[in-house]
Amino acid sequence: MTLMLPAIPPSTRSITGVAHDLFGALDGMEGALAPVRSAVLTAIDGLGAIPLRSHAGHARRLAGAMAKKDVISSVFPSTTAAALTSLLTGVDPGQHGLVGYEVRDPRTGVVVNQLSGWEKTGTDPSEWQRTPTVFETATAMGRPAFAVGLSEYAGSGFSAATLRGAEFRSAHTPAERVALALSLAEEHDGALVYCYLPEADKAGHKHGMASAEWVEALEELDAAFAASVPDGVGMLVTADHGMVDVPRTRHLIIDERSGLRDGVATIAGEPRMLHVYVEDPARIEEIATDWAAGVQGAADVLTRDQAIEGGLFGAAPTLEARERIGDLVVPARGLWALYDGTAEDQRSQGMIGQHGSLSPEELRVPLIRLGAFAR
Repeated sequence: MTLMLPAIPPSTRSITGVAHDLFGALDGMEGALAPVRSAVLTAIDGLGAIPLRSHAGHARRLAGAMAKKDVISSVFPSTTAAALTSLLTGVDPGQHGLVGYEVRDPRTGVVVNQLSGWEKTGTDPSEWQRTPTVFETATAMGRPAFAVGLSEYAGSGFSAATLRGAEFRSAHTPAERVALALSLAEEHDGALVYCYLPEADKAGHKHGMASAEWVEALEELDAAFAASVPDGVGMLVTADHGMVDVPRTRHLIIDERSGLRDGVATIAGEPRMLHVYVEDPARIEEIATDWAAGVQGAADVLTRDQAIEGGLFGAAPTLEARERIGDLVVPARGLWALYDGTAEDQRSQGMIGQHGSLSPEELRVPLIRLGAFAR
């Protein structure tokens, strides 16, 4: 039950440090970033550094502005709910508590979809995620704070958990969102502006990164950065995580026939990183051994304590976060994906592009400097 892939080394530059660097630049301090009068943080959901470089011909602006060392690490699990929250709070999942795509609420036993299921389960974002956001920090310092995204995200529970303190503005296309973000930064001195672009992630899930649809989405995103960055404004372009294409031949179904349902109360997480909750805590080691044998090399199997001690969720997770983590933590290896065959909703088996685990393709993301931040 040891990890094939190492945990993220503490010395690795992480998306958790981006906010700190931005505030230093806004405060006029010489540091990782040049001093600026306003700053724009753009997150391209799902765009890993490796596929960006391998598709450089379709993203000439972004790839051309990306220096060799302009790569940082996402967090574990490498999934939107956990990673965007880390980017927008500056702390690891073990601190902010969004430790996966789906987790079991230890108070109720109900599985909470932390990306889109807040309303369904009656989960209060302000109670579930109490770490101050970068926008709350900015406004406490007297700085204007804005978040630019699609209109359908304006009132979501996830937005309430991660965008608190920001004035939300919406625009339809990537180019319109980038232009709006730059305009806000130019009009409001000292502002912190966040711009969210989900197009690559959506295309990757549905069609895979080898598809014409994903390449088209990448080209549209790259074209959005043709807009001129105003004088004195710095822009960082990063991502929450990368992605891998999972072939149908690498689907491992966890159902009664697999022999791995014995003693399991609930399976949550997502196909590239499962949280497994057992019925009897006294059987955790036994069930972990059964799972390690049963997944046949398709994944690593760790107990909650092993995952925490290995630093996967960051240093010193809070008690609340610990209780949300599965009794077993099961990150997929290679190009495998693990599915709960007893789940009512099996739509995720149709996804091609996936993420959540520890591969370099999922963890390595760009950190591109534009405008006043350009090298």
